[in-house]
Amino acid sequence: MKRRTLLAAGGSALVALGAGWTLTRPDPQTGLLPGAAFAQESDGALPEVMEMVLGDPDAPVEVIEYASFTCPHCATFHENQFQALKANYIDPGRIRFVYREVYFDRPGLWASMIARCSDDPNFFFAFSSLLYQEQRNWLASGDPATIVEELRRLAKTAGLDDAALDACLSDAAKAEALFTWFQENADRDNITGTPSFMIDGSKYSNMPYDEFAGVLDEKLG
Repeated sequence: MKRRTLLAAGGSALVALGAGWTLTRPDPQTGLLPGAAFAQESDGALPEVMEMVLGDPDAPVEVIEYASFTCPHCATFHENQFQALKANYIDPGRIRFVYREVYFDRPGLWASMIARCSDDPNFFFAFSSLLYQEQRNWLASGDPATIVEELRRLAKTAGLDDAALDACLSDAAKAEALFTWFQENADRDNITGTPSFMIDGSKYSNMPYDEFAGVLDEKLG
């Protein structure tokens, strides 16, 4: 499980994220990220954050995953346990699965802003899968400018164009709304590492599929 100290709440949270909490593209002349220096100011009216849900909304058991797109353990979970959970519990309508992002770092927030560009759950989950599959590649450089260009490259393979990406990555109000939402969720459910799970209100750490299935079968009766 990836464990890091969660970013501080309130105004200090935005400082912790750095001035570059929204990004567009590097200036070819200076190499600087325009959004890093000149992120748009929101007007105080934050948009509502859409819950990303798979499965039957009326299923008897709810599973909430807290994960970070930069967390290698989350990538492993989505490559393995999640595939079995989807086939055996989500697709048959036995559980309602909710995915909530955790922002330990700026790249995780940038990835989330692209995944939520259209607030389309189908695109969100398809792009999330791509982010996890390619996680090592887009994070490899450790350089913010290169990371955002790698994210843009992946987004284009998923069908977004430069205009859409510029709009999504410079949406300061949405970035602030997402970060506030993340803090509220993490504080309420005491999320200190990823992946973590709330299963019908009880918190669980990452676990093998057989153990996960056992918990779900017990809940399902």
